Amino acid sequence: MNLNIKNSDIGWHKKRVGKALILILAAFSALAIRLFYLQIIKGEKFEELSRNNRIRLRQIPPFRGLIYDRSGKLLVDNRPSFDISIIPKDADPLNRTLENLARHMNVPAQPLIEKIRKKKGIASYKPIVLKTDIDRDMLAAIEANKFNLPGVFLSVSLKRDYIYEDCAAHLIGYLGEIGRAKLKDEKYSDFRPGDFIGKFGVEKKYENFLRGKRGGRQIEVNAKGQMIKVLNTVDAKLGASLYLTIDISLQLKAEELLKDKAGAIVAIDTNTGEILAIASSPAFNQNDFVKSMSHNKWRSLIQNKLNPMVNKAIQGEYPPGSVYKIITAAAALEEGIINPKTKFRCSGKLKYGNRRYRCWKKKGHGYINVEDAIAESCDVFFYEAGQRLGVDKLAKYAKAFGLGKPTGIELDNENSGLVPTSAWKKRKIGRKWQGGETLSVSIGQSYNLATPIQVAVMTAAVANGGIKYKPIIVKKVFTADGTVIKYNVAEETGRLSVSDRTLDIIKSGLFKVVNSERGTARLIFSPKIAISGKTGTSQVASSKEEDADKIKEYHLRPHAWFAAYAPSDKPEIAISVFIEHGEHGSRAAAPLAKEMIKEYLSKKIKLDLRR
Repeated sequence: MNLNIKNSDIGWHKKRVGKALILILAAFSALAIRLFYLQIIKGEKFEELSRNNRIRLRQIPPFRGLIYDRSGKLLVDNRPSFDISIIPKDADPLNRTLENLARHMNVPAQPLIEKIRKKKGIASYKPIVLKTDIDRDMLAAIEANKFNLPGVFLSVSLKRDYIYEDCAAHLIGYLGEIGRAKLKDEKYSDFRPGDFIGKFGVEKKYENFLRGKRGGRQIEVNAKGQMIKVLNTVDAKLGASLYLTIDISLQLKAEELLKDKAGAIVAIDTNTGEILAIASSPAFNQNDFVKSMSHNKWRSLIQNKLNPMVNKAIQGEYPPGSVYKIITAAAALEEGIINPKTKFRCSGKLKYGNRRYRCWKKKGHGYINVEDAIAESCDVFFYEAGQRLGVDKLAKYAKAFGLGKPTGIELDNENSGLVPTSAWKKRKIGRKWQGGETLSVSIGQSYNLATPIQVAVMTAAVANGGIKYKPIIVKKVFTADGTVIKYNVAEETGRLSVSDRTLDIIKSGLFKVVNSERGTARLIFSPKIAISGKTGTSQVASSKEEDADKIKEYHLRPHAWFAAYAPSDKPEIAISVFIEHGEHGSRAAAPLAKEMIKEYLSKKIKLDLRR
């Protein structure tokens, strides 16, 4: 064996080993420098990034306050809702995760993908809600497969639960998702995309009270964004709750009476100005707004010719018809045009110029005074009084009785109605006022417009001796521990500008409407409880009186009114009932008022008035 090794070979090997050592040292040096840079120079930054990637903050939406009726019965509650959310950064690969999720949800994947695309611009580590209020089957499917759905998580939120569906919908209102414009407003800085906010009724008006305070949860997640443990929690706080002034049993009665009708019922406490019931029909189901309302359902609501989204109690403006005769009588008595003994002859018509103005009673009422004219709703008597007063004096008293301006109720978009004057017509229409128009005004027709809430407030003022109230719908606002933070009392907005003597005469006439043999609302006479009121029938289209009962087209039929209070000697409740195209106040509206009065007073006196 040849063991001779050349010196040149040894040198060559040493050189190769030396180069390798140099390369190894260089690599370790570079690694050391990199480690030094990462751990020492950039250590704090990367530690923070690591912590942020591992520790997440998840918001807890604020708990919304509850809503009760005047006696403490719960009307609006909160219920748990399970929602599916995703954090795009953790859902890698995103499209595959969404396809898997869609399969477990049993829905197409494309809508989920589109929902993510619409949120473009939102930070990828922020959660996006894909579906709210899922059912138990979907909840179980997602929970069972959560380890194959990176970035997907389930959360619990609270949804509004309107216990009495369709009941007091226009008063209570509903919630809707906050819009982008409001999110940019500093006033809504506490809101986040996807949050719900009051859109209508007291839900909107008392938003600042009802909305609670947002909470949060600090959690630790794994590489797939799935929660490992909760590190810290700041609980959300419950918003303030409301006691409304309405009586739920009376409200339900109003809704029942209006079923399959278009119209409104308003009931008010004559001595406090508190709204006891306020119903508009047709209504809508507020719980439909809690869920994702379909486009078709929304379209059916807004295209419904009976206008379910309009609160007819405060927004509906209609000719008040013969209910207005209360005002004509008050004006004529106060101005000395008539006195309690003054009689006008009614032959069934009054000739004015070249036209005959008819009374609803074709054969006439004969000679009749003001009390009986109110009781029997004699048109001719009020034509005579009205033409002697003139439109501007009628307008003066109409405004004093609260017509022509909003009542001030705490609901948005209340309309003011219309009290016409000679100056108004000249300004608005450009023509001079005609004397014949005054005759129509004096019986609540022509340009006259009033809302059911205005008629209710006016009737309450007549009943209580002349005090007008700004009606209230929220009695008090209180916190979770019972502390009252706001207590509402109806404000007096003035008094009817008439004497007690005039009011007594009018009230005597209103008593006769129901309780005398020839009263127009004799149909609702009750031996158990004395009711006072005034019927009204307001024409929608001009027609010959003798043909009025033969109108077949629904939209051309007259509207029906009845304004009432009870008990007559010591009033506690005033009612305004309006039925669109109901034709006759005595038949379509008065019986509903009687049922409302019986429902309310049966709780206060030891009589079974409901029979």
